[in-house]
Amino acid sequence: MHDKKIVTFGEIMLRLKSPGHDRLFQSPLLEATFGGGEANVAVSLSIFGKKTRFVTALPDNAVGEAAVRELNKYGVDTSRILRTKGGRVGIYYLETGANQRASSVVYDRAGSSISEASPEDFDFTAIFSDACWLHVTGITPALSQKAADSAIAAAKAAKKAGALVSVDLNYRKKLWNYGKTAPEVMRTLVAHADVIIANEEDIQKCLGIEASVDVTSGELDTDQYRKLTEEVKKQFPNISIIAVTLRESHSADRNGWSAALSGKTGFYLSRRYEITDIVDRVGGGDSFAAGIIYGLTEFPADEERIINYAVASSALKHSINGDFNLSRKSEVEALLKGDGSGRVQR
Repeated sequence: MHDKKIVTFGEIMLRLKSPGHDRLFQSPLLEATFGGGEANVAVSLSIFGKKTRFVTALPDNAVGEAAVRELNKYGVDTSRILRTKGGRVGIYYLETGANQRASSVVYDRAGSSISEASPEDFDFTAIFSDACWLHVTGITPALSQKAADSAIAAAKAAKKAGALVSVDLNYRKKLWNYGKTAPEVMRTLVAHADVIIANEEDIQKCLGIEASVDVTSGELDTDQYRKLTEEVKKQFPNISIIAVTLRESHSADRNGWSAALSGKTGFYLSRRYEITDIVDRVGGGDSFAAGIIYGLTEFPADEERIINYAVASSALKHSINGDFNLSRKSEVEALLKGDGSGRVQR
């Protein structure tokens, strides 16, 4: 597994963010970077030392080229990215909240190259010929029928090639508008998965499985999460691992952050982090997914270590601007050992 590639399939977007905590267009500036669920996971895993490949469709123009270059910078294999004559790079606008004002995202993704690409445009046999893993999210199937078909085709091809499949449910209500409901598509996709990554809302909205869980109270009823994961496994016996993030949002700047894992050996709760000065929480879930995949490929038998590694990794992401988690393995390991002081390392 160590010499094989972890493939992620989805959309990388141009991210346009207002400076600091400004409202959008409060100043005439926007900070331009790149990001997107599956690309974020590939970058984080690459920094952790894994061999990664990101597959998408991008226009053959300067913006598409810049996106590819950004991925290459972090060692991600981009050789299987489909370059299209038409289409466009999807965009999202980000306004970072503060205190009681929530962060907000505006999507401009209609007609993006990946949403227009069909499953037959990708050579999935070649893509998975040297792969041990596929990671997809619920964001890609929400873009268009073609994107949903491509994500499902990728999962089927990965299974055929003997690779494991992880799905981060990632419900995005602003995207599901082409005529299909999330459960109609996502239940089909999840039927091909081995690992599910989610929060409690994702499970309800994507799979139609109800949970009586309230994360806004500041108190987490872990027994409800145990029951919720058991119900998912009952409906999807192909799933062996479910990792659920437990975010307590006290304000835009202060969150409680922990997670639970229902695995092959038991149900585990992670250490909880109180994150009091959030720099950028976008990509937090993707950094958690990368931590789960890293753990499952490096120390698969130690499920308690896996969930704690993923939570520590994503806690660090909250301190980093941009979509990508630029935390190194050594930093995650230091935090796992209890060094969360933030003192200067000399």
